[in-house]
Amino acid sequence: MTAFREYQRLEASGLWRAKPGAQRLEVIVSIGDATLVISDMNDRPLTHWSLPALHRANPGDTPALYHPDGDPGETLELAENETEMVAAIEKLRSAIGRARPQPGRLRRLIMLGMFASVTALILFWLPGQLRRHAVTVVPDVKREEIGDLLVDAMRGITGPACDDPSGQAALARLALRLAGPNGPPRLLVLPDGVRDTVSLPGGIILISRALVEDYEDPDVLAGFIIAESLRSQKEDALNRMLLATGPLSTAHLLTTGDMPEGSLRDYAKDILSRPTANLDATLLLETFKSRSVRSSPYAYARDISGESTLSLIEADPFAGQSLEPVLDDGDWIRLQGICGQ
Repeated sequence: MTAFREYQRLEASGLWRAKPGAQRLEVIVSIGDATLVISDMNDRPLTHWSLPALHRANPGDTPALYHPDGDPGETLELAENETEMVAAIEKLRSAIGRARPQPGRLRRLIMLGMFASVTALILFWLPGQLRRHAVTVVPDVKREEIGDLLVDAMRGITGPACDDPSGQAALARLALRLAGPNGPPRLLVLPDGVRDTVSLPGGIILISRALVEDYEDPDVLAGFIIAESLRSQKEDALNRMLLATGPLSTAHLLTTGDMPEGSLRDYAKDILSRPTANLDATLLLETFKSRSVRSSPYAYARDISGESTLSLIEADPFAGQSLEPVLDDGDWIRLQGICGQ
């Protein structure tokens, strides 16, 4: 150790006692290789003390009093004026203490590491596992109930769902016409607050009344419903809600069977203001083809210039073909009046 070499020429006088009751002798103290060398006045070594095993009996007091660890009967007293030697001994003892293996520190490091690992599991792994488990075990009837509660929580923003009976019948026929792998969606037309479409747990798709009233071609509305259904297939609506409301809401759902009311209210507001997620054009075109619906009316409704939706226009799977309409004229007229005047 560099510190040992630094003090090897340092000497000091002191009083050494070999054992309890023995006469104290005046000695010369020097620092050897990891040892404290105690010699008589003729420079003959009397004993060597290991610095790692050196103990100070009176820390901070003077004159400094040392003894070998475990043998307090053999002592060495350094006078008050031997400050340089005392400082050297203390520095070497401190350096040796830092270099010595410390099981307590290792245990603390291990415990901290375990605590960090457990914390990471709780914060990052467990919430995802809980959410995925909830998405798997929550039955369809509970999903539908959650969806209805969200619709109720939105009423202050959207108003009640449009309920003209003939319009609702036409809307139900449209849902059957556009049914996907999970069956027909449950369609609700809302008078306000919805940008175009929003999907909720329970297979619910909310529709802006503008999509019903502002277009002459029912294929526009059909296209928005197809796109929203595809988003629901890509990301489960319940999973999206639990991801937004957090692990405490997930735990509450799993333990009580219900979502916290506050979480439902907050999510109801949040989802209405979220931007609509973009979809891959190729996948969207495949879905239009499987539902026998033209993609170009939807594309022009999204962008009247057609620039940003050109792929949906040019690759329309039914361009120039005659198709069975998604709704006949009578049903389309009835659906356009679902919100009344």
